[in-house]
Amino acid sequence: MPEQLTERVEDCYRQAEAFFKRRFPRPEVSLALRGQRAGVAHLTENRLRFNRQLYQENRAHFLEQTVAHEVAHLVAHQLFGGAIRPHGEEWQLIMRGVYGLPPDRCHTYELPQRTRTLYLYRCSCPDGRFEFTAQRHALVRKGRRYLCRRCRGPLDFTQEVIQG
Repeated sequence: MPEQLTERVEDCYRQAEAFFKRRFPRPEVSLALRGQRAGVAHLTENRLRFNRQLYQENRAHFLEQTVAHEVAHLVAHQLFGGAIRPHGEEWQLIMRGVYGLPPDRCHTYELPQRTRTLYLYRCSCPDGRFEFTAQRHALVRKGRRYLCRRCRGPLDFTQEVIQG
């Protein structure tokens, strides 16, 4: 775990403890998050997961805003319980009042383009060509069958994979 990240999490907790004059249990922190989200707070597990790639590419803003954003979720949950809205007034109070930061709901980090893999299937129709996603292709491999709506014949994998 990068030292700057753990120090920033601890700093956010110290600020919240000074503001609310109470102690908060420290969360488990990891950089195991992938995809488009910068961070996730698992409220009932007291756990924070951050996106390593977005952290590395946007370090200064990530440490300032994203870490405080996710810690604020845990602090709000521990103070006000589970019935509050995720980005509701309690969370906004913590972002503004404790951290002095805007309560931005979403990040604006540039996201890497996702490569998409498609699997080509055909039926007996002359123009019967179907592109299956990886998820649908996996279902076929597990035994699911798909039929053409026109000829009612089975859709068969052509062994052709399209990267896009």
